[in-house]
Formats: sequence, structure tokens, C-alpha cells
Amino acid sequence: MPTILLKAKDFATEITIHNAKENHMDTESQISSEHVTNNTSVRDTLLSRGITPEKLSPEDDVNKLRRKLSSDTKK
Repeated sequence: MPTILLKAKDFATEITIHNAKENHMDTESQISSEHVTNNTSVRDTLLSRGITPEKLSPEDDVNKLRRKLSSDTKK
């Protein structure tokens, strides 16, 4: 997954954690609703900046890249 999407998901989660504590949310439905709202807001921010998550190419696995580089170097 591209780093920007990982960071966006992490950001939405951190907002949820913060708001759940601040607003004393104690039920799963409250926290779930908050999380959905935060994910939607973060997605809207990405879209407003011209970043469409579905159009981003997946990033190659670091180990896969290392093996390829090593193989290319040997050749």
C-alpha cells in the first residue's frame, strides 16, 4: 500500500482515539461511527488535493526490491 494511504489511515485512527477519549465514548457503536466519520473526512481531504486512493499504484515490497537489485547487480 502506498505510504500516503498508510499515513492517512493512521491519522484517521489517531483522530478516533483522541476523540473517543476526549468525548468519553464507551460503546462500540459510538467509536465505530466516529471512526467512519474520520475516515470519510481524511478521504475527502485526499480527494480535494487530487489524490484518488483507488488510482494509486501499489508500492513494491522492500524485500522484493532488494532481491531485484541484488539480481540486477549480479548480472
